[in-house]
Amino acid sequence: MAAVVMMTASVFAQAPNFAGKWTRDAEKMAAMAPAGAPAGGGGGRGGGMGGGDITITQDAKTLVVSRMVQEAEMKTTYNLDGTPSKNMTMGRGGQTEVTSTAKWDGAKLVITSDNGQTITYAMDGAWMTQTTLAPGRDGGPGTPRTTYYKKAM
Repeated sequence: MAAVVMMTASVFAQAPNFAGKWTRDAEKMAAMAPAGAPAGGGGGRGGGMGGGDITITQDAKTLVVSRMVQEAEMKTTYNLDGTPSKNMTMGRGGQTEVTSTAKWDGAKLVITSDNGQTITYAMDGAWMTQTTLAPGRDGGPGTPRTTYYKKAM
């Protein structure tokens, strides 16, 4: 019986619940940025990922990330069982369909998309982090960009 309780507790410990309203923490990001570097959240690809506030809903099957993009709500849904999910995103050529697969890596949720982008959600103390890695210019290696969020009160 104790083994079952321990195993159940470890499963829950590995899969945090990211649900809630999250506010980008510019102060934390500025403190974490290397001297002279901009404090994340801008530039690069990602359709506005890592910019402003986000709202996440999560249940056993899905994680839904909602954010405002150019005065319109954009919702992105990811399946938590490892099956692919399809979402529309804005790119340089307009809307495009992106297929993504979300998998738990311990306490991190790693989302890999067919456009070459990887987004990782994790908890860092009181902060939720969103680390985005997109291919660099001309297909070269990209630079990870981490955005820190604090839970809105």
